[in-house]
Amino acid sequence: METTPASFLRLLGLSRKSALVALALIVCLSVLGRSSSERVAAQSAGVDLALVLAIDCSYSVDMAEYTLQIEGMASAFLRPEIHAAIASGAYQRIVVSVVQWSDMEHQSLVVPWTVVSDPASAELLAATIQSLPRTLAEGGTSIAHAIRYSAQLLNSLPFPADRQVIDVAADGRNNNGGDPRPIRDAILAQGMTINGLTILNEVPTLDRYFELYITGGPASFVMVANDYSAYSTAIYRKLLREIIGPRLS
Repeated sequence: METTPASFLRLLGLSRKSALVALALIVCLSVLGRSSSERVAAQSAGVDLALVLAIDCSYSVDMAEYTLQIEGMASAFLRPEIHAAIASGAYQRIVVSVVQWSDMEHQSLVVPWTVVSDPASAELLAATIQSLPRTLAEGGTSIAHAIRYSAQLLNSLPFPADRQVIDVAADGRNNNGGDPRPIRDAILAQGMTINGLTILNEVPTLDRYFELYITGGPASFVMVANDYSAYSTAIYRKLLREIIGPRLS
């Protein structure tokens, strides 16, 4: 005679009704347990890239320039080339956070770690970035503390990542919070990469300054935008290069 789960429970002395209730409870617990295991597995799965996008909100950036930054960043995540770059990785997913910064006392996490693994999640991130208000009052330019804060975020990353990158944009030199080089060097010693996007509307040699004082690490680079109107193209090219990483020919 075939023994079903319900008939097995009746063998234990349970009525048909009690057996069905018990069976339903077992099924629910099994599904919940499996869902929990799947969530843990998802959290422990690796990502190709952990990327902190650090937006300049110092006194030299007015609201129009701030808006150009977030609109350019948002539009980049809508590009099919970005989606294809993410899909080309070993894990086919990256994780992104967004920071606003100004002087040494002011850094703000405005988008916590967000997994991007397909066009839908990229579009959701783009919409989130597009709607970001400016949370910081204007202050000095502390690139040193912007990268320190970003490195702390990477150190608390809940995902194993093949590469950890800080992407910092600025239109001026560090003028607050001390020499950035010791902070940069400590970050690089942890195996992280710091890339720069320099907006040359005020300091024509800012890209050279970034190369000497700010950027470094595996496959690091500085992307140049001649002014804020060129930011959108520059951030798209920068993100594409960061996502593809060492695979870029």
